[in-house]
Amino acid sequence: MAFVTALRRLAHVRLREYSWRTAAVTSGAWLTSQRSFTSGSPSLRSDNKVTINFVNRDGEKITVKGSPGDSLLDIVINEDLDFDGFGACEGTLACSTCHLIFDEDTYKSLGPVTDEEMDMLDLAYGLTDTSRLGCQICLTKSLEGVVARVPESVADIRQSKDESS
Repeated sequence: MAFVTALRRLAHVRLREYSWRTAAVTSGAWLTSQRSFTSGSPSLRSDNKVTINFVNRDGEKITVKGSPGDSLLDIVINEDLDFDGFGACEGTLACSTCHLIFDEDTYKSLGPVTDEEMDMLDLAYGLTDTSRLGCQICLTKSLEGVVARVPESVADIRQSKDESS
């Protein structure tokens, strides 16, 4: 019987404590001492986006916006851009289908090319001195307005050579 009484008292204390916390939250009293998870992080509104200009295989310029930290492959996928064969390996650095060509100044600002990326670029059609893989380029604010040209052809093993299958 003493055990049951102790449980009831404990439940009553917990209920009263819960009621006090609920009242404090609804009145706003807790706001002065409570930390927020979102107070220090920037919002992902459109003013925090970076503009990228893709030039597709037909020479058409397509302007899209992406979030800093996204790769150029992520942008192509998220914006549902129709570049045939683009991103076959889904960014695992196992193909060269996200091959993009940049102007000289942009290429220099992209940072170093890893050995793994260089190995995949060796398999790319239309390789130039300013070629990079889109899955390896992460957006930063400094890339605002960058132009990335999609090469005329792509090395995609999923496409048959004679187009008959």
